[in-house]
Amino acid sequence: MKEKARQCALAVWGAFDPIYYACSRLEYVGDTWGRCRPVFRVRVTKYKGREVVLSDGTKIQKNDLLVKIHLHNVRLIRELLHLDSEIKKGRYIFEQVKAGLPYIANYIRNHEQFSEIKGIIGITMLNKGCERLGFETFSIVNPFYKWFKTAVMMPMIAISQLCFSPVRRPPKYLFMSKEKLLTLYDYQPIH
Repeated sequence: MKEKARQCALAVWGAFDPIYYACSRLEYVGDTWGRCRPVFRVRVTKYKGREVVLSDGTKIQKNDLLVKIHLHNVRLIRELLHLDSEIKKGRYIFEQVKAGLPYIANYIRNHEQFSEIKGIIGITMLNKGCERLGFETFSIVNPFYKWFKTAVMMPMIAISQLCFSPVRRPPKYLFMSKEKLLTLYDYQPIH
C-alpha cells in the first residue's frame, strides 16, 4: 500500500512539475541534455526580506538582485527511492548540491547582470550540513511567511515521508555571496 501511494503521489507531482516550472520562470543550469543533469533550477529575483549581513561582509538589502535556487525535488525523491539508508540519502543530496553549485557559479558569471547580482538564496527544510557547502542559514522571522513556506512545502514533505524519514526542521533561508560562490566553485578571477 505504501509503495502504491508513493508511486501515485510521485506520478501526480511529476505531472504538475512542468506546469510549475513554466509558471515560475525557472531555468535549468548546467548540461541539461548530457550525462550530468543538474539538481538546481534558478531565476534572478529581487530580494524582499530583511537586511542580512553575511560572514564575508556582503550586505543583502531589499531589492538587491539574487539568484534564487530551487532543488528539483521530484527528481531527487525519485532517485532517493533506490537508496536503502538515511545516511546514503543524506550523502546523495549533499553530493548533488555540491555538484550543482559550479553550474550556478557559471550561470552567474555569464549572466548579463553579473555585476549587480549579490549572491544566491534558497529556502529549504533540508538545511543540515549546508554550512559545509558554503551556505549561511538564517531563520525566517515573519511568522506568516514561515507558516506559508511550510504549507507550500507540505506536499513535498508528505511525499518525502513516504520515501525517507520525515524532515522536522523549520524552513530557513540559505544565502551565499557571489564572491564566496565564485571562490569555492569557480576558477576564473572575479571581475
